[in-house]
Amino acid sequence: MNLLFTNARLIDPEAGTDHPGSLAVGNGRILASGGEVAVPEGAQVIDCRGACLAPGIVDIGVKVCEPGERHKESYKSAGLAAAAGGVTTIVTRPDTTPAIDSPETLEFVTRRAQADTPVNVLPMAALTKGRAGREMTEIGFLMDAGAVAFTDCDHVVADTRVFSRALTYARSCGALVIAHPQDPGLSNGAAATSGKFASLRGLPAVSPMAERMGLDRDIALIEMTGARYHADQITTARALPALERAKANGLDITAGVSIHHLTLNEMDVADYRTFFKVKPPLRAEDDRLAVVEALGAGLIDIISSMHTPQDEESKRLPFEEAASGAVALETLLPAALRLVHAGHLDLPGLFRALSLNPARRLGLGCGRLAPGAPGDLVLFDPDAPFVMDRTTLRSKSRNTPFDGARMQGRVVATYVAGTPVYRR
Repeated sequence: MNLLFTNARLIDPEAGTDHPGSLAVGNGRILASGGEVAVPEGAQVIDCRGACLAPGIVDIGVKVCEPGERHKESYKSAGLAAAAGGVTTIVTRPDTTPAIDSPETLEFVTRRAQADTPVNVLPMAALTKGRAGREMTEIGFLMDAGAVAFTDCDHVVADTRVFSRALTYARSCGALVIAHPQDPGLSNGAAATSGKFASLRGLPAVSPMAERMGLDRDIALIEMTGARYHADQITTARALPALERAKANGLDITAGVSIHHLTLNEMDVADYRTFFKVKPPLRAEDDRLAVVEALGAGLIDIISSMHTPQDEESKRLPFEEAASGAVALETLLPAALRLVHAGHLDLPGLFRALSLNPARRLGLGCGRLAPGAPGDLVLFDPDAPFVMDRTTLRSKSRNTPFDGARMQGRVVATYVAGTPVYRR
């Protein structure tokens, strides 16, 4: 359908602007935006009443638990949650049961996503077979089947020779490799970040140096192979200088951070609250502030939800035994707006990390308000207050650390290729 959004506050991360105006969408693509926009023939006029209109969020690293654990999250429930959260493209992880490590499994999830999901779904595939770190997958065949990137998720490829060969092969195919920078020997079994708090709680902990050590190794291999590389989560201050040097040296490297590490810290675990158990574990407040500053400076490129559904049986356990992860498709935008309300980012800067940068890293045309870009849009009120109630979430699993939190900013509507997929 043709649409004309009027009386909108246009958030353009590409131009870095935030100003009132109108935007026209026709045949699924943006036709024009600005102060005065011609009305497309037969267009439905939508009065935004001063709400913000921005490119839809591109979320890298979403876990949908098909195949294997559909009771935790299905493509249908994940798609509904994404639409309600203003996420128009989800880039799914391959850490399913079995892992998405063959063209046949990839084609299965692609068909399921197309049938059940109202938003765009782009699948990632495993870097090694079974994510076991011993033998790389058929990267070329998987790219032909639609894989947009390759990752073993939180299973670090500990064998440097295997990882270097996989990076070399990925380089020859032009494939993007997404890695989880951690030293597996130090981080194995950890439930918290080492320090006074973890000691007082008696929790097995890992030093922030494990992240720096893992990143240092990966950077050396990127320099050796010339591969395209993205660090899924940079969460500590000690990893930032290495990332800065790698970018200054011209390596093809980008970095992301989860919304939980941007807005929460280790103290939120409090009395062993397992909904706050994520991987890597929540960091000290100094680390959180350093990462927020790096995001504002452009050193960290992308904010993601790292949406990881876990059922009640996996979370209602002693902290050390509970599964890691939190759902975040619906809470990503309101939680990220905390950074805006606190003065750390402006809205164009926020959507640069939520929409533009992830789209560019994957070679997509979305994430912009320019003419010709896909009509993937989110309309939201950045100031609307509410109290998060996890029972209202559309995900099958509701393991959010923001349950009961006071939040500010709500999605009003979400559009994919100009078609409304969510209205509040």
